[in-house]
Amino acid sequence: MTRYIDVSDMRHLAASVGTQRLITEMAEYIRADYLRWNEFEKSARVANHVPGGVIELMPASDSTLYGFKYVNGHPKNTRINMLTVMAFGVLAEVETGFPVLFSEFTIMTALRTAATSALVAKALARPDSRTMALIGNGAQSEFQILAFRAMLGIEEVRLFDVDPAATDKLMRNLADVPGLKLVRAASAAEAVRGADIVSTVTADKTNATILTPDMIEPGMHVNAVGGDCPGKTELHADVLIGARVVVEFEPQTRIEGDIQQLPPEFPVIELWRVLSGEVAGRTSASEVTVFDSVGFALEDFSALRYLRDAANQYGIGRDIDLIPAPENPKDLYQFVAAPLDAPALASAPAQAAARAA
Repeated sequence: MTRYIDVSDMRHLAASVGTQRLITEMAEYIRADYLRWNEFEKSARVANHVPGGVIELMPASDSTLYGFKYVNGHPKNTRINMLTVMAFGVLAEVETGFPVLFSEFTIMTALRTAATSALVAKALARPDSRTMALIGNGAQSEFQILAFRAMLGIEEVRLFDVDPAATDKLMRNLADVPGLKLVRAASAAEAVRGADIVSTVTADKTNATILTPDMIEPGMHVNAVGGDCPGKTELHADVLIGARVVVEFEPQTRIEGDIQQLPPEFPVIELWRVLSGEVAGRTSASEVTVFDSVGFALEDFSALRYLRDAANQYGIGRDIDLIPAPENPKDLYQFVAAPLDAPALASAPAQAAARAA
């Protein structure tokens, strides 16, 4: 049988574990998999760019498990009261190809993106960072703040969004987080001034300039989350040129990240090299660091592994007959030709038991 996890199951998991703990635990799965970088079959995501958005498949596998995520990005959806990003994920056995987990991944994508952002910031930002600016206060924003609060001890977040209602929403949602100060800023420049960490999390699929060189201060860490497809950027090119830039998977980021503005010879550092200690995250307290984040399939693979283990630990989800299980695996036709009570239509649990034996 395939374990199926829906939105209500995710709510149960978050309530059982706690959102900040969930993000922190998932970050350790992501770290562990980046440290196994060379064990994975990797590729850039498959993207179909459509009017007003993009639809993508994101696969990754090691010798035991294969995972993929279906995800879209349609910024216009909010105008018809739909989410900009919607996703589901699958985890399967490499040996047989059998899907062991089929899950909602819209909420999980927000959680794993935040977990990755904070994981990278721990390696790149100054250890004494306590203040963050958050430019873009939409669906991802609360997750980012909780991740940085839990994993870096961020105490103050300056907020700016071109839509004041988005900031209102964020401030309501996180009003009761202990030890967290939320400050509304009148502009991106005001939010960024004096911040240790700057996160840009905008959604429009355009070449925007959210951060300019005059806004960058020595020692800042920039977490650029929103630039994630061809033709979409958030940082002025000179911000990148003046910084130490870390990426997830260089072939993908060259196409989708903020570095798409720069020539292919512009030097970047892949994240796994930093996490493994092969390369330093930052070389001085005054250095500016940038995480040019586009989201990589390995992070979804890690999140699927975490979700599989958490589902078993907390008893969430249910088993479904996603895959036919005939007694004779060469006789699939009986599922459309035989009576419903025919013995050839064996249950998936019976097939699972037979495989285990």
